[in-house]
Amino acid sequence: MPNIDPSKKHAPSHLGRVLVLGLGKSGKAATTYLAGLVGSRVESVTVAAGDKTDDACSFAEAVQAEGVRVLFDHREIEEAYDLCIASPGISQFSDFYRSAAAASGEIISEVELAWRESPAGSRWVAVTGTNGKTTTTALVAHVLRCAGVAAKAVGNIGDTCLEAVAEGGVGVFVAETSSYQLASTTLFAPDVAVVLNITPDHLAWHRSFENYRDAKFKVLANLGRRDGSFAVFDATDAVVREEVKRVRALGAERGYSYVPIGTKAGLAGNMREACGSENAAYLDGDTLTVDFGGSVEALVSISELQLKGIHNASNALAAASAALALGVDARDVREGLRSFAPLEHRIEPCGNIGGVALFNDSKATNVDATLHALDAFGSVKPIVLLGGDDKGTDLSGLVAAANAHCKAVVCFGAAGPRFAEAFSRGEIPVYHAPTLESALDAALVAAEPGDAVVLSPACASFDEFTSFEHRGRVFKELVGRRAVQKGAD
Repeated sequence: MPNIDPSKKHAPSHLGRVLVLGLGKSGKAATTYLAGLVGSRVESVTVAAGDKTDDACSFAEAVQAEGVRVLFDHREIEEAYDLCIASPGISQFSDFYRSAAAASGEIISEVELAWRESPAGSRWVAVTGTNGKTTTTALVAHVLRCAGVAAKAVGNIGDTCLEAVAEGGVGVFVAETSSYQLASTTLFAPDVAVVLNITPDHLAWHRSFENYRDAKFKVLANLGRRDGSFAVFDATDAVVREEVKRVRALGAERGYSYVPIGTKAGLAGNMREACGSENAAYLDGDTLTVDFGGSVEALVSISELQLKGIHNASNALAAASAALALGVDARDVREGLRSFAPLEHRIEPCGNIGGVALFNDSKATNVDATLHALDAFGSVKPIVLLGGDDKGTDLSGLVAAANAHCKAVVCFGAAGPRFAEAFSRGEIPVYHAPTLESALDAALVAAEPGDAVVLSPACASFDEFTSFEHRGRVFKELVGRRAVQKGAD
């Protein structure tokens, strides 16, 4: 057995020869952290960097000066290593990953390494799911900070987990954890695991929906090893609800408590009333309510949230449940829920042009995320911009929802023709545009005062942009320009 540092979660005194797989954000963080340990806990650091890009070369030049060896275009790992840190962009089913796993005593993700290296007394909240992770992660951290807790949102939001651990000063790490990261965890044991909706996504990486689902549920694997741990489940989601049933059947054997949000009937469903669950989170009328530890906390009404949409009411219930599980007073939870503002690119208000409200929901890179946005505007029927880099998913549900909730749709980008064809059989006007800019202009021509125009693409961004963030920023810039032009008319 390795000698474990008692001041940390599970940090061996000797890590040996370490391999870092990939030079994305996580790979860079792992390389930098491990390079600082060479000569003490680490014998050597080797990076199998993959493709030779300008950014990777610049980083490699800097770390090579610190004694790190960087290998480019290296697909076969020939030497032996004690530990491998795999970047999330590299599929566990790829030859690259398998070669590294075969050459290493252990292969883990940067999230796992960060948890192991974090202070023994620190606490972790891990948030996963297909949609809503970033908002929920940020909201949990915000609520905790409102309660005076030294909490930081990390992972796929802000700093990497390892950067935050290295920086120090964090009492609670609130980590947005992807299926990619969770797939390579073994000991990771958060104090609270939040599992939101699980719908098909990233199937090329995982090779099947079952693999994707199982990677998400790995966040629960070690909960029972920590006293007082909790899981928070979105029980309105069919896939997650099946896991709730499995967990409930385990009884005391599972070793942790859980809070189900809603039921099959929706957020108004109370799992405690429906099937005798120990805890429950639900909507009582329009009030977010958590029945936790024998106390029923009526928190805030939906109208008090700055976040739009019923899906964000679900995210707020998840965040409130996590905070209560960590011992936060309900008064602080209420204040945190009320004061939290929408995140960038997530149904983000971004201007008004001639009485038409504009919203940036560029983060909606799949159909399920866009479905949430369509339902977020109440009696206002938005004009929605759809398109980008096509993921090839079925569009029948999106067409049906748009017919029910939208005034019109504008189909743009590489996916535009397929989307337009699908909507041609619908009941609302369909406009065509080659680019995002022309899509915005088409929407503004169709819009009238009192309408809303929403970029919620249901597609990736890579046909025209480098990321969903880039797409969202460009959209906001375009809105700003059109507002100035309109004011000059």
